[in-house]
Amino acid sequence: MGLGRAFAGALIFAVPVLMTMEAWALGFHLHPLRLALFLAVTLPMLVLLHKYGGFRHTVALRDRIADAFVAILVAAVAATAVLFIFGIVTAEMPLREVIGKIAVQVVPASLGASLARAQLGPSLLEEGDIPESGYTGELFLMVVGALFLSVNIAPTEEVVLIAYKMHPWQEIALVVVTLALMHAFVYEFEFRGSHSPEPGAGFVSIFFRYAIVGYVLVMLVNLYILWTFGRTDGAGFSETLSAVVVLSFPGALGAAVARLIL
Repeated sequence: MGLGRAFAGALIFAVPVLMTMEAWALGFHLHPLRLALFLAVTLPMLVLLHKYGGFRHTVALRDRIADAFVAILVAAVAATAVLFIFGIVTAEMPLREVIGKIAVQVVPASLGASLARAQLGPSLLEEGDIPESGYTGELFLMVVGALFLSVNIAPTEEVVLIAYKMHPWQEIALVVVTLALMHAFVYEFEFRGSHSPEPGAGFVSIFFRYAIVGYVLVMLVNLYILWTFGRTDGAGFSETLSAVVVLSFPGALGAAVARLIL
């Protein structure tokens, strides 16, 4: 049952990037070392993510590591099956191209597999079994939320195109709007599962500790994703910063709602 939900989660969460042409091309052009590093970073992130959930009843570190590998395996199988049915991956292709096209899909699909319990099934953990995330944990969940949305959008050409069309004042406005939405999504709209601020904490403290710090983390995550996908190659500082600001808009929304779905 848990593996079935993981497989369903991998498909649902990865279907946007599975059907994105630029993502298929990345699998062919992406530098193997960057792709390997991307997958290597994903593993410890999944281990930490399973600390706050997962697709089976487990809280031990050894079990969380095993679950992370299972999530990656499920993601690889799901991506391979879909890409093969789509005709994007064929038996005649060079092995390097096949592996590259599948590996690009593994990160979002493995996140979907890991989040499947929270989204597609009942919680198997007792309330007391799930550790409190604390401040560091909340920031980690924001990073996961940002990575999930950004990695589905970063392969597209639209990120660079939008960044090219925007004037500096529009980029500043986008940063302000993004920060306002991050704060509102978590603390003002009162969605189910929203994070409750510490008793006595004022607006300035909450805004800087969560919205500002969270947004900086989102920008760093997106800079890494753009570098991994080769979007920063040959680009100057201003072009790179513009692309990071644009990609951080969906990334910040993902960071803001991460607690709502975990």
